[in-house]
Amino acid sequence: MKPQSLRRAASAILVAASLVIGGAASAHAADGPQPAAADRQAAAEPVLRDLAAAQGIYYGTAVTASKLNGTYGTITGEQFDSITPGNEMKWGSVEATRGSFTWSGADAVVDFAEAHGQRVRGHTLVWHSQLPDWVSNGTWTADTLRTVMTDHIATEAGRYQGRIDHWDVVNEPFNEDGTRRQSVFQTAIGDSYIADALRAARAADPAAKLYVNDYNVEGVNAKSTALYNLVKSLKEQGVPIDGVGLQAHLILGQVPSTLQANIQRFADLDVDVAITELDIRMTVPPTSAQLAQQKAEYKAVTAACVAVARCEGITVWGFTDSDSWIPDFFDGYGAATPYDENFQPKPAYYGIAEALGWVDDGSPDPVGACAVGYAVQSQWNTGFTAQVTVRNTSTTAISGWRLAWSWPAGQSVTQAWNATVTQSGAAVTAANASYNAAIAPGAAVTFGFNGSWSGGNTAPTAFTLNGTACTMS
Repeated sequence: MKPQSLRRAASAILVAASLVIGGAASAHAADGPQPAAADRQAAAEPVLRDLAAAQGIYYGTAVTASKLNGTYGTITGEQFDSITPGNEMKWGSVEATRGSFTWSGADAVVDFAEAHGQRVRGHTLVWHSQLPDWVSNGTWTADTLRTVMTDHIATEAGRYQGRIDHWDVVNEPFNEDGTRRQSVFQTAIGDSYIADALRAARAADPAAKLYVNDYNVEGVNAKSTALYNLVKSLKEQGVPIDGVGLQAHLILGQVPSTLQANIQRFADLDVDVAITELDIRMTVPPTSAQLAQQKAEYKAVTAACVAVARCEGITVWGFTDSDSWIPDFFDGYGAATPYDENFQPKPAYYGIAEALGWVDDGSPDPVGACAVGYAVQSQWNTGFTAQVTVRNTSTTAISGWRLAWSWPAGQSVTQAWNATVTQSGAAVTAANASYNAAIAPGAAVTFGFNGSWSGGNTAPTAFTLNGTACTMS
């Protein structure tokens, strides 16, 4: 039997067991705050963690510890079987002052994972960024910085010994041309700092799998080849390294054609591979065509991992656009994750599910099945009146609707008619009234509201209807 078949056969047994375990985890999750039933997908919708387990891999998400409650926490616990702290385990977060440690954020992530039957990917022990000033601006000899680095690893990895599945021990050690990044560790210690860090991590937590993680190494190129040569050299030296992380911060239309071949060549070095920080960004506001392409590309990345026996799993770098780093770092880009800002699944979510073996029921693809017109009819001082028209552009009747959007300029709804409108922060949801729940193909419904504004009254640029992205009319 091939290794892939062995993995799948073993996973079938694990999935059968997980149905019992998962039931207990779901019962535990139900003790916390839950969204209204209408806010969640029907029970028949795919569950990514279960589909992934059936393929012998995990499907995870990066999380923000302070948000692990309410709808965000519920979806995290239900849909994913691995979580990565986005920032809470980085050096600057846990040891901002030398010898003084803050563990509250990291503890919250690990505790949440254990309560929901999830593994944890530790991120990250040694990285050139988000370092405290005392490390990045210190005056170091090779020996003194090596001691500081290995002490930090011993303390952090040791604290969570036996509770972390994978550690990103060293993060982003290469430049784009494949040369070593001149971090404080590289310049003070030299090439050996990576091996030193891996050995320290193994001593601190012998059970955790140890990874080197980098970006723009998803396809075969100079940078990924440098990483390949590093792993090969470390293996030849007997340095403990268990895996390679391919971050996969991708741009729509730029998924490498050599992704699967690249995963395979690392696997052939006798190490595991993981897609560790997947998102696929696009210019915003997104069009229906962009969302459809994003679905296909999430599906392709997931399928590439499933196809290689030693690809351990995939982590999306935040599952919802409301918790994505992309808009803050790439002007004009966003919509990079599988869920929109209102926690509604986007087509990308279904693309992932399909790559994991979920079979669609054959209904038409929802992308572009609705069109929304938004118009401010009057505006005064700090108030305004707006009208919204929702048109069913599909060939299937809609029975019950919820239109969601986010305010771009801090507006709020104060009164509404022909719909029930609720707001949480910038996120707004308008639900049908009893008399306008049905929208026939080609037909439209209209509702209106009064709102308040301060400083600006910019119109929303994107709407979703029952989780489907709509075009603007």
